[in-house]
Amino acid sequence: MITILFQIVLMLLNLYWWAVILAALISTLVSFNVLDSRNRIVWSIADFLYRITEPALRPIRNWLPNLGPVDISPLILLILIYAAEALLGRIHDALLFGNVRGLFL
Repeated sequence: MITILFQIVLMLLNLYWWAVILAALISTLVSFNVLDSRNRIVWSIADFLYRITEPALRPIRNWLPNLGPVDISPLILLILIYAAEALLGRIHDALLFGNVRGLFL
């Protein structure tokens, strides 16, 4: 049962990873006028991605210094998601196999 829960959480983190990448990509393409944000489909996709990624990106942007037009907050969020996945994997192994030493290596 616990393995299923960990797999679901890892899958959700993986989906959020891709949402952050797509949001950054669409934002860049819209800012360079490759995609037209007046197109209803483009606007809907961009708005959806903005709404699901902005709550996680906003605290990172507030914490980072102002770098002008460069926004590295998606990169920081991707690193945090990767760290959360690695930590969840170690916690899962420690619970499943009883190896607490694996958490600290």
